[in-house]
Amino acid sequence: MAESSPPPPLPPSPNHMVPPILHTDTPPPPPPPPRSCKICLLSKRPKLRVTSEFDSDTSLFFHKVSCKLLDSFAKFKLSFLNNNKGELSQPQFAFTSKLLSIHYDLEEQNALVKGSFDLGPNLHFKAAHDVKAQHGEVTMVADLGDPGYALEISSPVPTVGVPRATLKFPLGEVSLEEKEEEEARRTLSVSGVVKSQLMNGICTAQFSDEDLKLRYCYKDEELSIIPSISLPSNALSFAFKRRFTPSNKLSYWYNFDTNNWSTVYKHTYGKDFKFKAGYDSDVRLGWASFWVGDEGGNAKTAPMKMKVQFMLQVPQDDIRTSALMFRESLFSGHPSAKF
Repeated sequence: MAESSPPPPLPPSPNHMVPPILHTDTPPPPPPPPRSCKICLLSKRPKLRVTSEFDSDTSLFFHKVSCKLLDSFAKFKLSFLNNNKGELSQPQFAFTSKLLSIHYDLEEQNALVKGSFDLGPNLHFKAAHDVKAQHGEVTMVADLGDPGYALEISSPVPTVGVPRATLKFPLGEVSLEEKEEEEARRTLSVSGVVKSQLMNGICTAQFSDEDLKLRYCYKDEELSIIPSISLPSNALSFAFKRRFTPSNKLSYWYNFDTNNWSTVYKHTYGKDFKFKAGYDSDVRLGWASFWVGDEGGNAKTAPMKMKVQFMLQVPQDDIRTSALMFRESLFSGHPSAKF
């Protein structure tokens, strides 16, 4: 008996999908085009800030140019004055960084050099030197075990006497140093500041040799009361501050020993307008000023800012000598470009 032939293959289904062929050697996407040199230079451009102020009282312009270098690692600053005749005066250069700072006065041809670095996790070194005066100071700071405690030893250069020792703790600090008195005698002097919480306020005692000043400060969101007394002179003073609304503030100060007093009222209109008025009995002078622009005046959030202050001074003894002054400041900042 003959064998039967195999059945014919079934026709393909119309819904059948052929699986895609996988390519294991697919080339990677092409790299992005290189950035132009111009864009690279703009992205690395240092931050620059230019400040110019004019004071009508002295008729002087004050200019300051500052530049941050190496991604804000260091800062360079140039400042100078010029009068209405265009004459420049008091040019000064400054270079500051975390480890080193140099301030140079071009007219005095003098430099003040300061440096600081860490000798370990708990030991720090600081030094300052005045080139023209040929003197300076070196300081060693040791952090003690608990946070807020430190021991500081400092000595002038050239060395005169024993170094000054300062113990710092969370509530204040105490210093012990040698001072020169009459007849070339040198004695040890103790000074310091101690703070403590007392009845919802802070009490501060500042002492130096035989003088002691006690100050108490009570402050909440609306009121501040600050009495103080100095011993052994018994000089008593009192300060009072009242915040009526977020935009209205009044401060008052009185000295019981001299009967001198002063007061200042401040009112703000938004962020860029501020009005101040006050009186000082010591110089017998009343004054009022009006700010246009941010009084702090920084160029971090805008490329250019300006502030103007108008001040009226009225002497109590001679009103005819009243003076109207104004001060104008222009801030120009150019932050680093980002792409």
